[in-house]
Amino acid sequence: MSDGASARWIDLTEGDGPEGWLVLPKEREPRGSVVVAGEFFGVTPHLKAVCERLAGEGYAVLAPDLYWRGVRRAGFGYDEDGRTEGRRLMTALRPEEVVADLRAAQAVARRYGGEGGSAMLGFSLGGHVAMLGASELRFDLVVSWYGGWLLDGGIPLAEPVAPVGRAAEIAANTGFVLAFFGADDFVMPLDEWHRVGERLRDAEVAHEQVTYEGVGHGFFNDERSETYDDKAAADSWQRALEALTRHVRR
Repeated sequence: MSDGASARWIDLTEGDGPEGWLVLPKEREPRGSVVVAGEFFGVTPHLKAVCERLAGEGYAVLAPDLYWRGVRRAGFGYDEDGRTEGRRLMTALRPEEVVADLRAAQAVARRYGGEGGSAMLGFSLGGHVAMLGASELRFDLVVSWYGGWLLDGGIPLAEPVAPVGRAAEIAANTGFVLAFFGADDFVMPLDEWHRVGERLRDAEVAHEQVTYEGVGHGFFNDERSETYDDKAAADSWQRALEALTRHVRR
């Protein structure tokens, strides 16, 4: 844990419901709130480190445990066992349940977020979750790193309509959408990525798409050396911080 933030698990609702990993700036009043969803490996050390970095920038940050109905506080390794368990739990997620968890997480994060706005950030599966949240909840900013299944679907969480299939709702709910994608991503084809942009434009969603040529899926996670790309990771992080300053920080 860095000197600039404090962290703990926190109940998001009364009773035996979801929890979240909450990280707060230590020596300053938060300037807004950020809900963060990670890869299908759960609330991992890497996701907690991302939360710390955001708290270090002055935000109240909360990563909800989306797998709590199956396994509480899940956080798996990047080996085959971790992938198998992550896939199993991912395919058990249902949109109405995830939205309920995001609503609870946003409410708790806002209580700690001071006078600032509200953002949702996500990576891979979490990038999909962030766009799902954008279709149902009001956020000043939504940032999706290589979120898959955004328009054509392909997992139960994207049924009956994938998030960008509800672009009109995203336009009504969200101040700005920022999305990052590697042109060599294996989860979602480049054609679908382009059609995501067309659908967002047609619905007049305020947004920016950033494509990194020669970069694949998972480029932000520095704990996965086989997919990490330091230049794309650094550039996307800086863009996300600038977007948070513009749309969330007070």
